[in-house]
Amino acid sequence: MGEKLRITFELELADNPPLYQELSQFPKGARRASRLRTLAHAGLMAQANPHAPPPIALQAPKPARESQMREASLELFGPASAD
Repeated sequence: MGEKLRITFELELADNPPLYQELSQFPKGARRASRLRTLAHAGLMAQANPHAPPPIALQAPKPARESQMREASLELFGPASAD
């Protein structure tokens, strides 16, 4: 296995509100670490090329329309039962 770098840190809301809000959306563990890794990588790429458009990882997600959510729910779970 390759080299590893393990980092444990605490982040308070007052330290960096946007980052705190973003990371607090994910449960503890792998998803939160993955999002932090993605944001760090995107930040490094933006720093290396400041004139490039922002990476997708840094763009705010577009809210899904209700009809899209309904269709996805039906596709995944099927219609509601009459019980």
